[in-house]
Amino acid sequence: MSYCLNPSCPNPQNTNSEKFCLSCGSKLLLKQRYRAMKPIGQGGFSRTFLARDEDKPSLPNCVIKQFYPQAQGTSTLPKAIELFNQEAMRLDELGKHRQIPELLAYFTQDDRQYLVQEFIDGLNLAQELNQNGVYNETQIQQLLNELLRILQFCHQKQVIHRDIKPENIIRRQNPLKMRGQIVLVDFGASKVVTQTSIHQTGTSIGTPEYVAPEQMRGKALFASDIYSLAVTCIHLLTARSPFDLYDINNDVWLWRNYLKVSINDNLGRILDKMLATTPARRYQTVDDVLTDLNSLPTLISHSGTVTKPVQTSSNPIPSPMISSSPSQIDQELEEMKTIFMKGNKSHNKSHNKSHNPSNNSINNNSSNPPDPSTQQSAKNSRIDDELEELRAKYQNNNNNNS
Repeated sequence: MSYCLNPSCPNPQNTNSEKFCLSCGSKLLLKQRYRAMKPIGQGGFSRTFLARDEDKPSLPNCVIKQFYPQAQGTSTLPKAIELFNQEAMRLDELGKHRQIPELLAYFTQDDRQYLVQEFIDGLNLAQELNQNGVYNETQIQQLLNELLRILQFCHQKQVIHRDIKPENIIRRQNPLKMRGQIVLVDFGASKVVTQTSIHQTGTSIGTPEYVAPEQMRGKALFASDIYSLAVTCIHLLTARSPFDLYDINNDVWLWRNYLKVSINDNLGRILDKMLATTPARRYQTVDDVLTDLNSLPTLISHSGTVTKPVQTSSNPIPSPMISSSPSQIDQELEEMKTIFMKGNKSHNKSHNKSHNPSNNSINNNSSNPPDPSTQQSAKNSRIDDELEELRAKYQNNNNNNS
């Protein structure tokens, strides 16, 4: 069948021999070669179709993505256009990697934007989970090895994917192997990092169940992809929604409570560190994760495939901090105090400058301006009081946990 790409078409189904839609008269071939066959997905700003390239003798399958924002005419439209354009640019830059879809074409036809990309034949990991059940330790270790290396390539190109989840990871069918090759898809939410953008707050984007806390606040980091990959892994291990695996009241992951198969403690600690909600306590780079992952014993799958040729290390992977000791609390609070003090000093400088009589004529009528040193002393005292309250709360929490 041939499918009409006109969103307003009353009857988009056509035969393969037609060049124009029998219902609305729209062209059925894009660029005289790409024919949509059936819709396979729809997101917030695009529709996706399985298609074929009729310019080639073998008529290979491909994917057509049509820009089709659901919130047309609103303030979100410019952002949707930007993201669609960015996806084409990211695929053009990254698509030569064998585990990232290749961009085949990017163009406008009949006032609508399209991109055409390589079709990846296989199940995504959400479909695989539904079909085969939860993953075991070996499968998770293999998955991490493959995906971390894809992310390593992306991050070296200064690209943060920002939407890693089971639906965006496809296992390519390979008749020569029992398990195919992992492919990372959907770069519609990806972002290029620059020296200035890494410190700027941007758009909150991604799938809520899998997105890192800092990314929800518009501060995506390379470590944000690491977090989302770990959430993907614990979902595959438990078949439970990530929302069910996290205790928001105590700020702790409970994924081990829902495991249906046992996993190695060191692998569990790696996942825990990847899942740290505070970016500073999380792995900062993919290389750091791979270093710890490669210290695990080599695992062999049921198909006889060796996960990786590595040296086994006798040193256990350090577990991420769940609670803080008194000395650590004091150190962290001192660091907070330093930050506060710096903020107050810079604030006072700008405050004094803005109230300088030479800069502000209103101050000429003020005979007794407040003493800055007195104000600073009062602020310091308030900071000390607030830090003491925080110290007491931390100690109470640690006592309760123990």
